This record gives sequence, C-alpha cells and structure tokens, in this order.
Amino acid sequence: MKLKLFTLTFLTFLIATVLNSKAAIAASLQILADNLNNARGLTFDSNGNLYITEAGLGGQGNCIPSPTNQGNLCYGTTGAVTKIENGKTKRILTGLPSLALADGTGAAGPNDIKFDANGKPYVLIGYGANPALRDAAFGNAELGKIIAPDFETNSWTSIADLANYELANNPDRGDIGSNPLAFLIDGKRAIAVDAGANDLLGVGTDGSDLQAIAVLPQQILTNPIFPPSNAQPFDPTQVPSPGNFGNAPPSGFPVQATPTGVAKGPDGAYYVSVFTGFPFPEGGAKIYRVGADDRPTIYADGFTQLTNLTFDPQGNLYALQYADRSAWKGNFDGSVIKIAPNGTRTTVLSGNGLESPSSLTIGPDGAIYVTNRSDRPGQGQILRIENPKSVPEPTSVLSILTLGILGVIADCRPMR
Repeated sequence: MKLKLFTLTFLTFLIATVLNSKAAIAASLQILADNLNNARGLTFDSNGNLYITEAGLGGQGNCIPSPTNQGNLCYGTTGAVTKIENGKTKRILTGLPSLALADGTGAAGPNDIKFDANGKPYVLIGYGANPALRDAAFGNAELGKIIAPDFETNSWTSIADLANYELANNPDRGDIGSNPLAFLIDGKRAIAVDAGANDLLGVGTDGSDLQAIAVLPQQILTNPIFPPSNAQPFDPTQVPSPGNFGNAPPSGFPVQATPTGVAKGPDGAYYVSVFTGFPFPEGGAKIYRVGADDRPTIYADGFTQLTNLTFDPQGNLYALQYADRSAWKGNFDGSVIKIAPNGTRTTVLSGNGLESPSSLTIGPDGAIYVTNRSDRPGQGQILRIENPKSVPEPTSVLSILTLGILGVIADCRPMR
C-alpha cells in the first residue's frame, strides 16, 4: 500500500523531550481570536494589523479521495482571510477554495498570506493531492496557487500555479503530489515551500520564472517506531488506517521531508522547516539552510514535527513544533523554541494552551503571534505570547548542528 501523506493540514516542541531537560519558562499567553476554521498562516501589515488565513471547511461540491484513501476531500468555498484591527476580528476575504473531509478536518485551502514592500497582499492556497485530479474535479479553482486578492471587492487574480509545476516537472522525482503550505515575499519574488512536492520554489510576483530552488531530502530510519495496531490516526489524510499499523516496519524506512515553513535569514539565505512524514519520528525534524548555491544543508536538528519558523530583528530564529511527541500518540502540546545566533536554544513556551499550532510571526511589539489549534474546524485561535528571557537549554549533539555557519516552509508525500 502506498501511503499518501500530502495534506499536512494543520499540522498543526518540547525539544526538552528529546534532550531530557526543560527550560525555565515564564511566557504569558493571550487569546486574541477564537472559533476560526483551520487557522493557518498569519502576518502583519505596515499599519500593525494582523491578517490570518483560514483553510475553511470544504463543502458539498465535487470530491476526490484523500491521500490515504480514508474518506473523500470535498470542495467548497469556505476559505477566508481574517483581519484583526484595533482588537476587532473580521473576515475581509471570503469564498476562497477549500477541500476537507466531511467533518471539516484534513482541510486544504488558504494556507498563508504575505505583503510586498508596497503593501500588496498575496495569498497561498493549498491543495493536498495529485494535481492531475484537480482540474477535472474542480475546474478553475485556485487550489495549489498563489493569488493576489483585492479586499475591497472580495476578488482575486491568479499569479502562479505551484501544483501544476509539480505535475509538469516533479523535481524530487517521486510520486506526484502538491500542497503549498507557506511562503515569503523577497523583493519581487515569492519563495514557497510545497509539502507534497518536497521542494522550495521561487516565482516572480508577476507570475514569471516559476522554478524549483531546492529539493529537501528524505531521511532513512533504521529503527522506526511504528504506531501500535490500536492507535488512532490524528488526521486520516496523513496516516494509514489502523489495520495497517500492526505491520512490522521494514529496516531502512524512508521518511519524506515535508517542508512546512520558510524564512529569510540575516545572511540572505532561506531557512526551511520540515515536519517529516509518517511515522513522524520524534527528534527527526530539521531546519535546512539554502544559500546562494541552492543546496540545502542542515542548520539545526533534533526537533519534532516543525510547522513554521521566523527570525526576529536581532537575528534569533524561532521554530514552532506542532506536537512535542509523534502526533499519533494523541498528545498535541506544541512548543515555541528560540535559537540564538550563537546556537543557544531556549523553550519560550511548551504546552500550557499551545496545541497543534501551525504558524508564527513576530509582531511590531516584539511578542510572538501563533495560529493555535490549527487543524480543528471552528476551534482555531490566535495567540499572543510574551517573549521573555528564559533559561537556555543545555547544548547537545541533538540540539545544535553546524549552528556556527550562519553568515557563510497537514510528508505529505506518498511513502514508497
């Protein structure tokens, strides 16, 4: 059986779990918004207003099989962009495409939003399946694309088709699948990660010159920990049916990278977080650095199920874990981990209300903003986390790898 693991939908770290130690934490947490539908990406505009993408609930339209064949993903126009301005929350763009299971889980839709230097917004729409199925089932829906919205008219223009690029080029030479999850705007180019395609893509904000920058490598597990036969999948679009859990895992078990986030570092390189594919090994997630030679190198490892990352103005890198343990264990406490330029790691917040988060950003006030409960329809939240000083975790071979080289992205892929 081929295990289709494309959607990472939401994806929604206790790095101390890996290191068998914990940082002293004093971060406070505030809920700014609630009851969102599969909340995903978030960003601030130049006026300090916060924008959030909601992947939606799918709908009653045409359906395609989920990547693991555990139900159908059905189409609707329930995706949205929400704005928080002066403490008030309002959906300012509606009717965006969305795919989800019947209960609204496993959603793929608006995954991220960014503004260019002139204040023009762009929205990244996910997909989570084989692009060959898309057009026949959903016509000209913007699934798997970057769009430029007009909030005043509740309309948008298609900029680039990332899913079709995977169909036409398949850069990693694996099974074909696409689920763009996160992006950034770098001058006149959009830089995106596609969790289904395992690659980092670049395209002009005018839609020109779409091409793969780098392919994120899979890893081989020599002693994988496989879910027991009575385990329940945390997302039916990401794991096989329980009847397959009891199969003895082979030696040399391949695990897809599943890139989930991308940030531009102070050195001009792109930094990419990976979630890892099934069975989501604890301590198996990494952060890659992609420099001028477009070759991904490991910047830091020892994480679990990373979903996003961002830099602050001081050059500290913040990484977000969806869950501190393999998600099939049923515990969805996540973590925010700060990595200083010298490699020191500090857990800013672990658990204590942080559950299956998907994205984070640093606000104008220096606080950390997170989309929380990001894979739960109707339960998504926006959190504001104070960014205090806390006790750094001890350095170990798992906690830092090649961190001194600074200055030199619900796999969402089929397993084979």
